[in-house]
Amino acid sequence: MVDRPLKQRFVLDTSLFLTTEIRGPDQDVEAACRDLLELIAAAKQIHNISCYMPPSIKTELTQMLESRGVDEAVLMKLDTWVITKAPAHHEVMVPADHVYTFIDEMSDRVDRGLRVSEKAVRKAEESRAETVEEHDHMTEVDKVISELRDEYRETLRQGVLDSREDFDLLILAKELDAGVVTEDKGIINWAEDFGLRYLEGRNFPALLTEYLAADDPDRWRDER
Repeated sequence: MVDRPLKQRFVLDTSLFLTTEIRGPDQDVEAACRDLLELIAAAKQIHNISCYMPPSIKTELTQMLESRGVDEAVLMKLDTWVITKAPAHHEVMVPADHVYTFIDEMSDRVDRGLRVSEKAVRKAEESRAETVEEHDHMTEVDKVISELRDEYRETLRQGVLDSREDFDLLILAKELDAGVVTEDKGIINWAEDFGLRYLEGRNFPALLTEYLAADDPDRWRDER
């Protein structure tokens, strides 16, 4: 083992563990999470690379993994090697400019959402009595409502902070001067605004492997 503590810190998002991008061929979510956590454990022991999660994200991830039937041993690895830490909400300062930007963006998205709704109402009015082919139980209005939900959700939520979990992630990363690891484009956009380092989740296993392979290339590069 090389005595070369890097003191790298990363704050991990739920999306890192659930994305199909970190899975090998025919690998399910349980196997992918186990492999990732083994990399995290090795990186901690060899290079002192620490991974964190705010409690809100830890709870969210645990519930999602349990709902997918992930083995308790994997959840124990998560508890062992990923540090749970609440962000210092009252100590970390957020520039007022970021708040103004968020307000302006949400105002614009509400206006766009309204236009989506207006378009759906007009479409429903034109086709209220018709039924959808191959779906006798679904009227055209039902179809319009379904499409409205999808489009409205995409218009208002895609690429924006839309939960306390997202905000906790960014505040904790700022507090720790840590890199953010996520597949969420909204979090990435705000990480840039906060001046935070970030990495797409799909690239995180490769990054850890490179660190580990610097000391033992025969083992770690063969296991990639």
